[in-house]
Amino acid sequence: MAHIYFTRHGQTIWNVENKICGATDIALTELGHKQAKELGEEILRQNLKIDEILYSPLIRAAETARHISEVTQIPMRMEERLKEQNFGKYESTPRDGKEFAEMKTHFINHFEGGETMLHLAQRIYNLLDDIKAQADSKTYLLVAHNGISRVIHSYFYDMENEEYARFGIKNCEIRRYDFK
Repeated sequence: MAHIYFTRHGQTIWNVENKICGATDIALTELGHKQAKELGEEILRQNLKIDEILYSPLIRAAETARHISEVTQIPMRMEERLKEQNFGKYESTPRDGKEFAEMKTHFINHFEGGETMLHLAQRIYNLLDDIKAQADSKTYLLVAHNGISRVIHSYFYDMENEEYARFGIKNCEIRRYDFK
């Protein structure tokens, strides 16, 4: 069965400070670099068959992908469509802020200068459709962000609005998704 793998970048300073990163280019912490290298080792340990790593252009994902590639020798390539959602005025604000939590359930809101959830979903769904069209020939590891994780999950599984808004994965957690 054709499939992809997805992981979220390693830990950043703003993750530690509980701030929304969004499209702001925030670097990995020392632990984030370590998590990425450990994920590469785990991919080897599990003998996961991955042909190529596609990664977000933001430094936290690019560095995570680089570490994984160095450990596993899997080639990597930047994919612009994997860039995290721009959360506009909410970037650098608390992740668990009440107003932001409410706004995440408004899928056509631009967050005063950001990108709507629907626009984000369109670009990620287009990417997944492109990958699916040639999935029999290649298996990818997508290295991106928490906001991207919920869109990818929603591509494969039905979700309620509140579930979608709450969905997320840990730094350097890896998930497998099977195309039907």
